[in-house]
Amino acid sequence: MFLEITRKRNPKLIEIARKLHKTKKILPDTYVIDVDAVLENAKMIKESADKYGIKLYYMSKQLGRNPYICKKIDELGYEGAVVVDYKEARVLHNQGVKIGHVGHLVQIPDSLIENILEMNPQIITVYSIEKAKKINEAAKKKGIIQSIMLKIYKDGDLLYPGQYSGFEIEKIDEIIEKLKGFKNIKIDGITHFPCFLYDEKTNKIEATHNLNTVIEANKRLEKNGIKVSQLNLPSSTCVKSMGKIAEFGGTHGEPGHGLSGTTPFHNELSAPELPAIVYVSEISHNFQGHGYIYGGGHYRRSHVENIILGGDAKNERLSKVVMPSPEAIDYYFEIEDEGIIGEATIMAFRTQIFVTRSDVALVEGLSKNSPKLVGIYDSLGRKL
Repeated sequence: MFLEITRKRNPKLIEIARKLHKTKKILPDTYVIDVDAVLENAKMIKESADKYGIKLYYMSKQLGRNPYICKKIDELGYEGAVVVDYKEARVLHNQGVKIGHVGHLVQIPDSLIENILEMNPQIITVYSIEKAKKINEAAKKKGIIQSIMLKIYKDGDLLYPGQYSGFEIEKIDEIIEKLKGFKNIKIDGITHFPCFLYDEKTNKIEATHNLNTVIEANKRLEKNGIKVSQLNLPSSTCVKSMGKIAEFGGTHGEPGHGLSGTTPFHNELSAPELPAIVYVSEISHNFQGHGYIYGGGHYRRSHVENIILGGDAKNERLSKVVMPSPEAIDYYFEIEDEGIIGEATIMAFRTQIFVTRSDVALVEGLSKNSPKLVGIYDSLGRKL
């Protein structure tokens, strides 16, 4: 999906990836990340956000919950990490990473609520009265008032399978009344997902119907005397979306793929962010005219298409990837052409490293022509 744009805009990343493979510094099934590019992207996004008065949490799951990168993004002035589940909260907090937003995609299990509150998150998203009650009880025990954010939905909104959740907007008045009875939580935000998506027809990042639901919910809260400080409008968060967030009254964004230059919008040369990640593997064997490379890094929504074969630029060839069947384990990626056993392969596609079996290699200094491998981690942020 991003191989051609990476060849045009960040060829040095491909070069160092091949070198690391050739010198046996990395194994097949490794994502190589250009840390300089990630941080430059994060800086550009932050500068754009500051221009519009928008605050940012950042996602780390796409990059394998990597604490090294997270700490450097913290230094740029982000509000902290948005952790998509309680396991990510635990990993990052134990590494000294600031936790900003918890609970949006995955609610906090009852047994971990007190532990999460000890991490002092700015805000926790809830979408059930029962969970709000448990957070209230834990906050009371701790002697604090915990800010919460309501995830709202309306019939007809875009919801992704595996993420179905939210308070029904038609019942919001009743929900608010119940939540007002909990004295150790404060309703301080509204969110939904996705609020923006890239539209190939217009070649722009456009608002979804979900955004109307957020605006309507905010009006309903104001009628009930509640003024929230956060209208959190995630998805496709990058330099070019900040104006859109501001246009619709948003206060917060949550860049994830924007940090690595891998949202669907980033296939365009006009995108400011650089592509910052490639996937390195190796030809394992050939079978019936097709090559097979070591797998482990497949993500079903990757839209992977092309692959580079060859250990150096002089001998590189392009081939096509045959997408793995959804019901199969990705022991291998199949490609249309045969390869040379043991030679390096490079791909660039949309990923979520935290759901893979891959290693993560961090490279610094590419922007200064002095690349250095600074660490290898597993897909869940643990240093190897």
